[in-house]
Amino acid sequence: MKLYILEDEIRILQHILQIVKRIDYLEVVGFAAEIAVGEKEIPALKPDIILADIRLKDGDSFNLFHTIGMTDFQVVFLTAYDQYAIQALNLGAFGYLLKPIDEVLLTTTLNKCYHHREHESFGQQQLAIAKDHYLTQGVGASKRIALKSVEYIEVVAIEDIMFCKSDKGYTSFFLNDGREIVVSKGLKEYESLLTPFGFLRCHQSYLVNFKYVKKYYREGYLQMENKENILVSSRKKEEVLRYLENIA
Repeated sequence: MKLYILEDEIRILQHILQIVKRIDYLEVVGFAAEIAVGEKEIPALKPDIILADIRLKDGDSFNLFHTIGMTDFQVVFLTAYDQYAIQALNLGAFGYLLKPIDEVLLTTTLNKCYHHREHESFGQQQLAIAKDHYLTQGVGASKRIALKSVEYIEVVAIEDIMFCKSDKGYTSFFLNDGREIVVSKGLKEYESLLTPFGFLRCHQSYLVNFKYVKKYYREGYLQMENKENILVSSRKKEEVLRYLENIA
């Protein structure tokens, strides 16, 4: 696979080059420290993977990818962002690595790109979501989320999610139009992202949007607007009651 690197810190660039030269399936076809250079070289070189610093001296890589309009490569963003933001951004179709770059994490991420090379590409909708998070400090301020199922990546409004259910490492998102989207990430990865939008973990297996809660039964379950009954664990009952009182 052809690799291109956008990085303006020379020590980080040298560190990355030392790592990737030991990966047999990668060929470094170019690197640049400026957006203007990448804008010319990327369409010509047609890389399969791009390692891209978010913020370079002459602009940010979000705008670069929007300008060139290509969608047939994978991107791993390199950033000094805090770990909370990394978690939120990783829910989309991209990889994010925190500086200083850890060799094991970089290698693992590139291996994931390699094994999914025929199934994932850099979509403009996912770019827009990632940029939203970046501009708003990554703290759930973007009101959309990219849900990556086996067959496709769908961008949905967070307010349209009624509840999420965990099952053996997968998470099912139940939407207000009756659809269900299953993604191969655990519920815990979505909890901190969705909590600012009125979601509460009421049970080990459920994350609920209280916008759609109709009733709470003291036997220990919530009834949603779609008549679905959601279990409330005994240790979460007081928290659920406090939440409902605050809504009232």
